[in-house]
Amino acid sequence: MSVVDPKSSSSHRTSSFPAHSTNRSVCFLATTFITFLLLLFLLQIETLKSSLSWPFFQLHKDESPCHDATTAELNRTRTILRDLVTFLPLKDVRVSENPRSGRTWFMSSMNDTFEEEEEEEDAQHLYFPSQASNGRLLCLSARDVSDGAKNSYALAWSEALPRDATLLSGLTFISDTYYDHGNLWHGISAITPFVSWHQRKQCAAPDRWVLFHRGELRTRMGGWVRAVAEAAIGEVRIEDFREYGNGPSCFEQAVVFRHEGAMKKTRKRQVYDMMRCKARSRCGVTAEAVGSKAAVRMTLLLRRWSRSFKNESAVIRIFERECEKVDGCTVKVAWSNKMTFCDQVKLMSETDVVASPHGAQLANLFLMDRNSSIMEFYPKGWRERAGAGQYVFRWMADGAGMQHKGSWWDPQGEECESTDKTPCIPFYKNRQIGHDEVYFAGWAAKVLAEAKEHKLKEASSGGGSPEVGSTPCPCS
Repeated sequence: MSVVDPKSSSSHRTSSFPAHSTNRSVCFLATTFITFLLLLFLLQIETLKSSLSWPFFQLHKDESPCHDATTAELNRTRTILRDLVTFLPLKDVRVSENPRSGRTWFMSSMNDTFEEEEEEEDAQHLYFPSQASNGRLLCLSARDVSDGAKNSYALAWSEALPRDATLLSGLTFISDTYYDHGNLWHGISAITPFVSWHQRKQCAAPDRWVLFHRGELRTRMGGWVRAVAEAAIGEVRIEDFREYGNGPSCFEQAVVFRHEGAMKKTRKRQVYDMMRCKARSRCGVTAEAVGSKAAVRMTLLLRRWSRSFKNESAVIRIFERECEKVDGCTVKVAWSNKMTFCDQVKLMSETDVVASPHGAQLANLFLMDRNSSIMEFYPKGWRERAGAGQYVFRWMADGAGMQHKGSWWDPQGEECESTDKTPCIPFYKNRQIGHDEVYFAGWAAKVLAEAKEHKLKEASSGGGSPEVGSTPCPCS
């Protein structure tokens, strides 16, 4: 079957050579020379890798025997190149035991690259077509949603795409995550490298996104994650490949990120600054809404059901009482499950100290001004059993330029009887959280006093974060 490729040239009929020996010799020499060039092309010689449609072959449009023979040879070689395209499993099960260390299992034959101007601050990525791909495009045959090893990828020259392939024009962002694009923390970790690339590349925006979870196709992004991506980059259109038949899809340009959290801290803070600015702009947050620079604004960002406080009213009273002791301090109480994305942006823009149980709602922390404070609470059993994942918001706070002021792990509660770690994780994961009035009061007093001192210092020196709306956001 023919390839669906708007750029491919049509075939010409082939005629026989005339009897005249001079014409025969000229055609033979020309054909031999072209064949030699095409063999070099197959060997990926740098100077010939860009395409098969060189100007040299377009000079003579007449119907001479030599031209027809050359065209036939080009078409034959194009067929050879097309047949040489080899699809490999998108998920390499050979490295499935440790898929996120070193050699990743997603497109494992391809090595990540840094670009020179990035100075190794950004996350490593793949770009197609590029020198690393010898000018070839990325092609995917990837519709399976349950087994990434059944999805596949290949590289092909634009003039020799795989049979039945569809060429998708424009720029495509391709993201693979070990976790998912729905969870707020994992989702924002997956999209942040794309925001950075977008900013570095003169605000280039994608025509589509292709999402994978461990090589399995995904066709949706969590609502909050999508809102952040659209605020920072532009409209998110997620590709599902349904309208292109059963053949592979090839991309005119593609950027692939497959590592979460690999960006250097300095660059990460710049990207979070941009995302904060763009989110506030999208949601119409103004300098008047943010309020006084000397005020200390605390928000209790609470949860319903899992990891909620057993006695919310008692916890609220403790923080309200300590806030009353600090001049200019105010307390807001909010539940993120009742708020729209822009409600959350506005709330966090008006927050200097957030106190919250561990949970996805804390991904909003980057929306606060730099140097704002975070207080985090955990149920019984997390400290001993939850592993490194319980510290993700410490990492996020550090990356966004915030101050994580510590954590409190509830020491009271029922014990998991198993000596094995694995069955105890679900036992503890969603339990409610108690409180310690004396500890909470002392901790709150210390954090609020530090926040007040910092705000006064900023107000007197004129430093701190730029006033909302005072400067345009990058890529505005």
